[in-house]
Amino acid sequence: MTPMTDRRRAPGMTAEERRDTIVRAALPLVAERGAAVTTAQIARAAGIGEATIFRVFADKNEVLQACIAAAMDPTLALRELRSISLDQPLVARLVEAVNALDAYFGRMGAVIGAVHASGTPHRRPGTEAVDPARPRGRSADRDAAQAATRQAVLELFQPDEAELRLPAEAATDAFLSMFFGRGGSRATTPATTEQLVDLFLHGAVQRV
Repeated sequence: MTPMTDRRRAPGMTAEERRDTIVRAALPLVAERGAAVTTAQIARAAGIGEATIFRVFADKNEVLQACIAAAMDPTLALRELRSISLDQPLVARLVEAVNALDAYFGRMGAVIGAVHASGTPHRRPGTEAVDPARPRGRSADRDAAQAATRQAVLELFQPDEAELRLPAEAATDAFLSMFFGRGGSRATTPATTEQLVDLFLHGAVQRV
């Protein structure tokens, strides 16, 4: 007689895990299509049935609001900043920092811009964007996220503080002010991130 196999089902996702999976799948679609994206398209991207979406979201608009909140959440950017190796030269650390912040603001702008362009208003989520250069009108969440971003960048400067012309904190503030929001500029000859970081560290005048 063949012994019975102990067949146990893998534990299913919680509602929160299912929501996260759907939002991750929806984000690139929302960035591309805005509110024109369909729940059927989101379901295909997530590898689930369309009905599963409505087990954890009331309607498509709630999915869109969750995508906006996810795009504005600085958690991923902070994790990337904190993972930058301090064994690298300062210039390499700062290039990685700019790339991480650029990616964050790019994701946020793409999602919110696409939803807005499609004519769907959005509610302001509780977690707002980190804006190191604009301290006005911040919520407690925004204050905390801004402080965490500044601290993460400050820690990239601190190992080289003895070589800096400014205290590490002042250099951090100058760095964030210089790079924040530069993606919206219309430069005819845009510099690379590496060139801008080099300009920040060494100035615009060539050494003789």
